[in-house]
Amino acid sequence: MKQPADFGFSEEDALLRDSAARFFADNLPVDKLHALVASESDSDKSRQTCWQPQLWRQMVELGWTMLAVPESAGGMGMRAVAVAGLCEEAGKAAFPSPLLATINATYVLAACEEPAATKALEDIVNGAAASLALHDEQGREANAVSVDNGKLNGTACFVQDAQKVEYFLVRAAGGLYWVAADAVGVTVQPDAVIDLTRDQGQVSFAGVEAARVSDNADAVVQQAMPAIWTMVSADMVGAGEWQLQTTVEYTKTRQQFDRPLGFFQAIKHPLVNVMIEIDKSKSLVYNAACAIDSEPDNAQQFAHMAKACASDMARFASSRSVQFHGGIGFTWECFVHLYFKRQMHNQALWGDGAWHRAQLAEVLIGTAA
Repeated sequence: MKQPADFGFSEEDALLRDSAARFFADNLPVDKLHALVASESDSDKSRQTCWQPQLWRQMVELGWTMLAVPESAGGMGMRAVAVAGLCEEAGKAAFPSPLLATINATYVLAACEEPAATKALEDIVNGAAASLALHDEQGREANAVSVDNGKLNGTACFVQDAQKVEYFLVRAAGGLYWVAADAVGVTVQPDAVIDLTRDQGQVSFAGVEAARVSDNADAVVQQAMPAIWTMVSADMVGAGEWQLQTTVEYTKTRQQFDRPLGFFQAIKHPLVNVMIEIDKSKSLVYNAACAIDSEPDNAQQFAHMAKACASDMARFASSRSVQFHGGIGFTWECFVHLYFKRQMHNQALWGDGAWHRAQLAEVLIGTAA
């Protein structure tokens, strides 16, 4: 199937993106974000979760959490390109919320196509936040959690926004289970992470009763992964755009040798390169999202391309934004470090650039054969 013009990004999708940009700018501009998550340079902050639940409730009321939920489950069933636009704006604001984690869990649940999964999706429609609990301590998508007499036991690691969500979608014994975060036997141990705008944790289960939503975790997760990679990449694109715009403005005003920093080619040319990398990543993100909507056979390949490029862009844009802010760029008071840390977290999340290029090679070689 041929891709539609503009990746299928419609006026309605643009309105959603623009309203999200206004919401984030009005409710949590970067100075308020810094005051919320980085009011003091305390190492214990790496295990804390700093966010504003009331703003999350407003996002739920706006319907953002149900964008990717199929209409059959009471959601809006919007295209992936629309969801990517929302994730891009959330990344540009470095907004602390379980939005990305919930969207990722939604795509996995939607792929289950089981009555129990539909019921779980209805929980999300009703405002519940959720996160995926799929990995063991080595970061492998393995069965770190076992099922004994219908109850879950074990520990899932690297769970995103584990302290903010009401439900976990847990991989155990080859299946997927929907577990309430406040269920008896569930405990969350926060990890120390560099990203101050999010939290991560290990979730342990000790004889926890849970609803089974799928018997084939491998197939379901594999089907949902292109969307997950694409949405994380969209977050990185948004953060990269903030880094570029902020750094350009700084180099216009900061004087050196009686001229703005931006006058010098040593500053000007690398910033152009950052812009090029962001544009490349953005094109690949929306290409991947469009494939999810209209070319599912190509979705995996295009999503690998998007995540590989976005991860490399995140590292490059972060390094340039810090370096070109000079001595202040390395300080806690400078807002740049919030985005630097979010980008570094995203870069490794769900596979870095090198891993995705290796997977892409496997896809292409397999196709050629």
